[in-house]
Amino acid sequence: MKLELGNFHVKDVRFGDTTHYAEGILTINKEEAIAHVMEDEHITHADIFIARPGEEKRIVPVKEAMEPRCRVNGKAVFPGVTGEVASCGDGRTHALKNTSVLAVGKHWGSFGDGLIDMSGEGANYSYFSTLINICLVADTDEEFERHEQQKKNKALRWGAMRLSEYLGNAVKDMEPETMETYELEPVSKKADDVAKLPSVVYVMQPQSQMEELGYNDLVYGWDANRMLPTFMHPNEILDGAMISGSFMPCSSKWSTYDFMNNPTIKELYANHGKTVNFLGVIMSNLNVALEQKERAALFVSNMAKHLGADGAILAEEGYGNPDADFIACYAALEDAGVKVVGMTNECTGRDGQSQPLVTLDEKANAIVSCGNVSQLIELPPMKEVIGELAALGRDGLSGGWAGDEKLGPSVREDGSIIMENNSMFCGDQVSGWSKKTMKEF
Repeated sequence: MKLELGNFHVKDVRFGDTTHYAEGILTINKEEAIAHVMEDEHITHADIFIARPGEEKRIVPVKEAMEPRCRVNGKAVFPGVTGEVASCGDGRTHALKNTSVLAVGKHWGSFGDGLIDMSGEGANYSYFSTLINICLVADTDEEFERHEQQKKNKALRWGAMRLSEYLGNAVKDMEPETMETYELEPVSKKADDVAKLPSVVYVMQPQSQMEELGYNDLVYGWDANRMLPTFMHPNEILDGAMISGSFMPCSSKWSTYDFMNNPTIKELYANHGKTVNFLGVIMSNLNVALEQKERAALFVSNMAKHLGADGAILAEEGYGNPDADFIACYAALEDAGVKVVGMTNECTGRDGQSQPLVTLDEKANAIVSCGNVSQLIELPPMKEVIGELAALGRDGLSGGWAGDEKLGPSVREDGSIIMENNSMFCGDQVSGWSKKTMKEF
């Protein structure tokens, strides 16, 4: 499998008469772009705003993010979702780098939505403050979930994917400015010098806890709650096979953008044949019942063992109940002789004094912490809000609240906010972006 990612490095995004890309500038015909979004009859209103790094802008409630791309062969960027089910990870895909398309609620937020600040202290908490964000701000007629704390957000998520493909097509027939090539030989056909290196597999646990379909991450359009652990080529993840869901406190979330640009996969590629023999990705799942958790851990450990893995990087999307899956998988891998490094965040309470994970095991002795979801964050007002700031405290965003006896409301009258890290959009960046560190006192 050989994936070529042709990159176009965007310096700015503007509105104009036609949608095109030239000399680092992406120009968008807003009316035409919105027409693609409005193809869904459930979307009642849509607009597009631009948020650049350093601008005094706050974006909330953010539901999803993806990179604008097109597949040169004309097939869907997100197979099984925006087009027919078809293998991906092979061939050429063009990408508009330094940008993302954000799905943002015009009014109503939910448990899995978050906040992005484009400047100030808040910008340090989310990777997306470093990108030029093309914000699709929209509302829908989905009354059945308008006031629900947990929303599927399907119309807005799918609308953002259509917008992403529309923008990506601006560079479909152009020659890329730079090219990334990802090629990984089959497990059984490694060169001798590569096969002698420590063999490593990347185990991903995307969110799949909801038994009702429509909330979970998708694999080629298939709800991850329905799947058992599966071996995948890393190129598939980088090339649109994985779509983010809408169920997860937001700092723990892996957006579709995170799947498409997964830093851990890229780092393993960079070291393949040098310090490690990168075998590929085991795409696992997160479950509710204990028996399901144990079964998934068994599948993962057996798969890793038979692939010949010496080591594994294990990452979970979430915290709380998923910690049991994380630790069960960790212990099963260690019992199979596979040395594990775990990547996750913690829920240690606002004071940082609580147990970091719901369950622990002595075998889990090498874990990279990506932050505390309950950490309190206070931020000053921003000049402009894209979306609706009231959603943070009103609509059950996992890190916000309408009122607190000691702290008051999350959204204050002057526009300043206090909230838990939980509400930072993909803030803990367990996929590998995180720049957080630990301090000793």
